[in-house]
Amino acid sequence: MTIAYHMPLYRPPSEADNLIIQVTLGCSFNQCSFCSMYRSKQYRQRPLADVVNEIAKAARSWPDARRVFLADGDALNLPTAQWLAILEALHAALPNLSRVSCYATPANLLAKSHEELQLLKASGLSLLYLGIESGSNLILKKITKGASQRGIAKAMQNAFDAGLKVSGTVILGLGGKQHWQEHIDATIELLNQAPLTYLSTLQLYLEEDVMAEFQTRFGEPFEIPDDRAMLLEQMRLLEGLNPPKAVIFRSNHASNALALAGNLPRDREKLLNQLYHALKGETPLRPWYMRAM
Repeated sequence: MTIAYHMPLYRPPSEADNLIIQVTLGCSFNQCSFCSMYRSKQYRQRPLADVVNEIAKAARSWPDARRVFLADGDALNLPTAQWLAILEALHAALPNLSRVSCYATPANLLAKSHEELQLLKASGLSLLYLGIESGSNLILKKITKGASQRGIAKAMQNAFDAGLKVSGTVILGLGGKQHWQEHIDATIELLNQAPLTYLSTLQLYLEEDVMAEFQTRFGEPFEIPDDRAMLLEQMRLLEGLNPPKAVIFRSNHASNALALAGNLPRDREKLLNQLYHALKGETPLRPWYMRAM
């Protein structure tokens, strides 16, 4: 299958083997100081006709595709009418289609009504990848997230109420050495009040092209915690989580020093035990040369 993607192209780890269609280019917000993913792109919505033609082309090469990820950074920002047309085209072209997913921001979810989200769910959208990053209002402001704890919680609740699954991501190390407890404790507070289906953590890594900007916006000297400190953050997070519904937890992103997998709260003790042995040096950590964003 040959699709002429507008690079760079990003997708969640779980979408690696799935069909990817770009319905937007870049990110409509694109101001998070830690993120360099779409700095080289100017955000725009792709013409519907181009997207539909690309879907038809992809279907000829991969007619049995079951899962589709719609890129780029926050495809949910598209108008609902355009979303419905894309979903209709996908299901018409791919008879075995079982899942459609995309990245979303809290602002995307807050901008759409309950009826719109329900309609998208009924038309085939099933999973949203949401960058939570932190539950701390202090940290969210320092990283220019454009969201608050209250807003993120409301966005997650809106998705849940419409029947949409949400895969949320938290970034370990985002509070630096000085604010790590505030970062983790406020994130626990957020996750314990808003429903998620999946939760993943990754470790902070700053690309060279955003390092200076991140430091400036953070407003004070910032030191990235080392692996041990990140594991202690992970331990504190898992110890405090008591989510309103069971959550599938993963730390399998390539940035993580230690890959973990389980369900919360059921597997809490197993996960904490794995962290304990890693902190004691009894479990090897992922080598640096194998890590990436």
